[in-house]
Amino acid sequence: MKHSSDILGSDRPVLALHDEYPAGFVDPMHRHRHVQILYACTGIMAVRTARASYVVPPNRALWIPSGVDHEVRCRSAVSLRTLYLRPDDLPPNSMGGAAPSRVFEVSALLRALILEMGELGTDYPLEGRAGHVVSLLLDEIDRIPGTRHELSMPGDPRLLRVCGSLLEHPSDPRDIDEWARVAGMGRRTFTRSFKRETGVGFAMWRQQARLMEAMALLASGTPIAQVAFEVGYDSPSSFSAMFRRAFGVSPSRYS
Repeated sequence: MKHSSDILGSDRPVLALHDEYPAGFVDPMHRHRHVQILYACTGIMAVRTARASYVVPPNRALWIPSGVDHEVRCRSAVSLRTLYLRPDDLPPNSMGGAAPSRVFEVSALLRALILEMGELGTDYPLEGRAGHVVSLLLDEIDRIPGTRHELSMPGDPRLLRVCGSLLEHPSDPRDIDEWARVAGMGRRTFTRSFKRETGVGFAMWRQQARLMEAMALLASGTPIAQVAFEVGYDSPSSFSAMFRRAFGVSPSRYS
């Protein structure tokens, strides 16, 4: 199996790589000259950049701009398809190489195109069928809206310690005073600093973290009752009510 460094010397506008990773695998902070699209046919990934944290469940993918440092953690065994896009070859109206990172839905058509890219190799012809596959792939990616699988991350290492713990254990019941002590701050300093650095208050950020985790678990087929427990709710009904307020649909309709 080829490593990314073996294929990125190609002049083709889009290149594909296929890898299998075990649960718990971590690819530490790194960057690429290419735009990168991470798509797991199976499994769940957690991806962090300096500015945000993302959960990427099956049937979703993550767009990572060129030059952005990112870390990838495999929450379960992952069958990964990675696309590398040359920023200079993206269509004028596309998201572009400098577009923000975002998670987006993978339609049946887009999934088929991603898998087909893996069959084209690294020296496919730029004209004919292969060229049409690449053009359609870029068009399909560009038209699909992002989804709510993102959390803004603070820059302060004390707040990062709190956020990292909550991302690892979203059901942690500690209150804001206890988390302020974890950060080594007084309550007022903690709340002001947290909102300044993330754009939202601590309670809202924690709810968003729980929602993000819930969406990933639901997308992987985890039963609603188990999801409710995993994200810190005492009952499926209270979890379902929160989920419905946030998204306008019940968890049973989310996949």
